Amino acid sequence: MSWLATLASIGMAVGPPLVYADQAISIVRKKDSTGFSHDVCAILLIANITRCFFWLGDHYELALLIQSILMILAQLALLYICILYRPRLSPEGLGGSTRPLTFWQWPNYSQYIEFLAGLVLCQAILFLIFGRFETFVSILGFVALGLESTLPIPQLISNYNQRSLYGFRMSTLVGWAGGDSFKTAYFFLQNSPLQFKVCAIFQLSVDCAIVIQRVSYGNAPPITALLTDEDDLEEALVLAS
Repeated sequence: MSWLATLASIGMAVGPPLVYADQAISIVRKKDSTGFSHDVCAILLIANITRCFFWLGDHYELALLIQSILMILAQLALLYICILYRPRLSPEGLGGSTRPLTFWQWPNYSQYIEFLAGLVLCQAILFLIFGRFETFVSILGFVALGLESTLPIPQLISNYNQRSLYGFRMSTLVGWAGGDSFKTAYFFLQNSPLQFKVCAIFQLSVDCAIVIQRVSYGNAPPITALLTDEDDLEEALVLAS
């Protein structure tokens, strides 16, 4: 059974990052990231960076650490694509963000990189100071895994707002639901830390809610995806005001 465990570990390391390959290809082909919430990238980047520091304090399975590193690289690439092909009616495009400090709705890719670099620096300093305390390491794990478990929520909200799953690839949804089911079972079978188990169950429940949305809403294009000229853009702004 050792070969089966090895295959499972390889699947855990490589599978989740590959889920987003088809989503990225779809956005590039359409030259439009409408329907995919790039807040997903924020959650995965912050969560997996934190998870790497969690590994330094609690050496969980190596496959999960490799997964985090590959996921960071995949999400940096996907984020770049989302910014390159952002919708014209996005808060970044219209300059109308209502978030504090326009968080994660910045116009330039370099601003996202600067934020992530600052995050790594802050976590490194905190780990050097408090990393020898078991309580801090445990909290770090719950923050990392708890944040990752909220991954589907921005997409859930985006689907609800546009009453459609247009732009959100079915392959990504299948990858989420199937992958989270697999990793939940994997965490219990490998007796992973409690943080992994609790957060995986929560994330899987949100995946199920998005599956229900897919059945209820379908994937018809929302009005923002149908607007093609300046008159349509002005009309949309009037309707939104």
